[in-house]
Amino acid sequence: MSDKHSGGERELSAWLATRSVERAVAGLQRQLHPRGPTSFLVDLASNDYLGLTKDSRVGHAAAQAALRWGTGAAASRLVTGSLQLHGELEAALTEFTGNEAALVFSTGYQANVGVISALADAQTLIVSDAHVHASLVDGCRLARAGGLEIVRHSDLEGVAAALKGRQHPRAMVLVESVYSVLGDAAPLVELGALVAEYDAVLVVDEAHAIAVAGQEGRGLVAAAGLAGRPDIVTTLTLSKALASQGGAVLGSTAVIEHLVNTARPFIYDTALAPAATAAALEALLVVQAEPALPQRVLELSARLAAGVGVATPAGAVLSVPMRSPEQALHAQAQLAEAGYRVGCFRPPSVPDGVSRLRLTARATLSDDQVDDVIGAITAITDAG
Repeated sequence: MSDKHSGGERELSAWLATRSVERAVAGLQRQLHPRGPTSFLVDLASNDYLGLTKDSRVGHAAAQAALRWGTGAAASRLVTGSLQLHGELEAALTEFTGNEAALVFSTGYQANVGVISALADAQTLIVSDAHVHASLVDGCRLARAGGLEIVRHSDLEGVAAALKGRQHPRAMVLVESVYSVLGDAAPLVELGALVAEYDAVLVVDEAHAIAVAGQEGRGLVAAAGLAGRPDIVTTLTLSKALASQGGAVLGSTAVIEHLVNTARPFIYDTALAPAATAAALEALLVVQAEPALPQRVLELSARLAAGVGVATPAGAVLSVPMRSPEQALHAQAQLAEAGYRVGCFRPPSVPDGVSRLRLTARATLSDDQVDDVIGAITAITDAG
């Protein structure tokens, strides 16, 4: 190895070591903790809101699809990767949410990056809520939009001011229907009125709402009466309540046609695998057949919130503020010892910089389990 290459290696090693020490000092070092197929801990950390990831119907559908179609789609959608299964899932999502058309992506992250980078250009102002997911943030970075304005969380006046004062002919507003950390809902009715008034487009990420919130789990866009409007675009993930993997964009036929032709994460990525596609489709059918599942999640999340003293969430997600990253990690470890797995969100994963325990309700939790975890969390927080 040449001295030049050795020097580069030393520089990289030193830089990585410095960053690692900085994270450790700040209490922000992260590690992977692989789990086995079974766990003795009660799960209040995952996004398996309906408990369908191990549902036999969903598993059987995935297995049968892999045997029939193969283990992978083998190509991008525009080559040979588009399967009949993809079309069936897109049609089912369209009907379920009340939209005109849908397009399935390989992940929800790619769906968000794809829709923003494809719909925004140099003539577009993007107005983004400060709490949107990292995938929406990265979509803004890749869009090369003419302007970007970040407004305070759920600040309708800020959105209105940005739209009213824009210097660009087009504008796009980005929000989540249910936010992934605080669990609160966006003011979608009011936002829908604003984009109509100022001739803008509203992009709503329903990742944490689909199959959980709204009538029979159809999402908050539908509940707000916005589904099907040409100036409303919805994104969602298949990896949370729908117990699979992948994502989708829903909107007008014209929007979907544009994405097929311009969204790079769609054009250049291998299509969603058959097993994942079939699993999401079957999970959606289960939700339609058993509307009590989404309702159960909302009931349990409300009980959890009341028990630990935080606001009632709009979906399955709620969070308990901690004084520091170290306290959050300690509380998480104590709960694990008590038999409960909960999430621990620390900067930069929290939009307001406040470390939190993040809890997610699941339809398969028992009333006794919910009561027990409330008691455990209360004891930890009371102890300081």
